[in-house]
Amino acid sequence: MMGLPLSPSLGPVADTGEHSNAAGGGKSETQIIAIYGKGGIGKSFTLSNLSYMMAQQGKRVLLIGCDPKSDTTSLLFAGRACPTIIETAAKRRLAGEDVRIEDICFKRDGVFAMELGGPEVGRGCGGRGIIHGFEILEKLGFHEWGFDYILLDFLGDVVCGGFGLPIARDLCQKVIVVGSNDLQSLYVVNNVCSAVEYFRRLGGSVGVAGMVINKDDGTGEAQAFAAQAGVPILATIPAEEDIRRKSAAYEIVARPGGPWAPLFEGLAQNVATAPPIHPRALTQDELLGLFKSEDVGRDVVLQPASMEDMCGGPIVARPSLEIVYETP
Repeated sequence: MMGLPLSPSLGPVADTGEHSNAAGGGKSETQIIAIYGKGGIGKSFTLSNLSYMMAQQGKRVLLIGCDPKSDTTSLLFAGRACPTIIETAAKRRLAGEDVRIEDICFKRDGVFAMELGGPEVGRGCGGRGIIHGFEILEKLGFHEWGFDYILLDFLGDVVCGGFGLPIARDLCQKVIVVGSNDLQSLYVVNNVCSAVEYFRRLGGSVGVAGMVINKDDGTGEAQAFAAQAGVPILATIPAEEDIRRKSAAYEIVARPGGPWAPLFEGLAQNVATAPPIHPRALTQDELLGLFKSEDVGRDVVLQPASMEDMCGGPIVARPSLEIVYETP
């Protein structure tokens, strides 16, 4: 496994990804995977069920929510919110104490989980909160933990630096994108692919392992995007009422023996083995071309506005007050 170099602000790391596994007593290789997608597209649903299935398969899995809403782990804990790293660190600091693992990391059915959290609305930068959260994890020995998989849940439709941390600083080995058959979610997926391309050109090593299509209604736009961008499809989760209802009730659908278990068994296998690849981001016109013209306004002609339009009537020419000096 490749090393995990970070910027100096996040501290040094070893040049190999190997570490002692407390459970197994030997060496293991941790796959750190960042999952990106539009807010509300189903990342938390996908990750909760994926991490649950991996744990049932005997893997050691840590799920880290990197969304200021702090809702990544809510499905795992049947709707209950867990204390966030940012909030806990602030309280501990006021008390003159250090953050401990038991303050921020919780487990259920074999899955370890934590939430970075973020500032309240209008009271700080969410991206900076993410960077601060990872600085705390570094102090707690992040790169020495003995997990098979660490899954990071990131918003893809927020473009400030903190949310691009895994890609920009090679904090993960690969990225998984979650999208659906709608323009806005694929716009976000395309932006993530573009970011991967950009940082690859700067010497980065993170690649896109694949795409999960959630709430698939069979219209095919997400599949068409994946084909054009050269991104493998890791799983297709149908827009089924049973899944929607169970998810709304904070119920895991990936329980072994259940009707949706094979879907997440396949996703777990694909996530484990999919190599990081270099995608091709689509242009805006190519992205719009995936949809019917009437759905995205592709055939609309842009009509330029005039100054008369802006002022609501004719423009009256007024003499200039500029002083013009004649040259001798």
